[in-house]
Amino acid sequence: MFRIVKIRARKYDFHSNQRTTGTQLSCSAGDALLLNDSERLATCPLNIKVSSSHMSMTIAIIAHDGKKAEMVAFIKDHADLFKQKSIDLIATGTTGSHLERAGLEVKRMESGPMGGDAQIASRLVEGKVDMVIFFRDPLGKHPHEVDVSMLMRLCDVHNIPLATNQAAAIRLVKTL
Repeated sequence: MFRIVKIRARKYDFHSNQRTTGTQLSCSAGDALLLNDSERLATCPLNIKVSSSHMSMTIAIIAHDGKKAEMVAFIKDHADLFKQKSIDLIATGTTGSHLERAGLEVKRMESGPMGGDAQIASRLVEGKVDMVIFFRDPLGKHPHEVDVSMLMRLCDVHNIPLATNQAAAIRLVKTL
């Protein structure tokens, strides 16, 4: 007899045991694996047991120049939650340097105009980014707007949660 096993994770890799949700997953050959209670992911190929000790999450942090102070304040307000949940933060270069100066731990990419948005987009495609918080300045002109559009499009293509303002970011962070 086969059963349905639900997985509450964005992506799951059976080989590296990554992206579990904090509970143990076990399935038997032939079980149907569902993602987010509805989307059929796969049929379990073998008997598998996965421990949640490999759980990890990475959030990309990006802010246009006029929004950097707002972003630093937002991340500082939620720093305890990020630490408690063992969430890694990556950021574009200038945003990352502002966060570091505020005493926060973050892995820095290049600045946005120098390819930082593209670096984050690349990680997103590789399944290494679980959420993007991008405080955009919709009234400013940005020389790397093509990269910004590409990053936002890839969030849609790969079903990555994207917050482009503080109200959306607050709601996304509440789901952690």
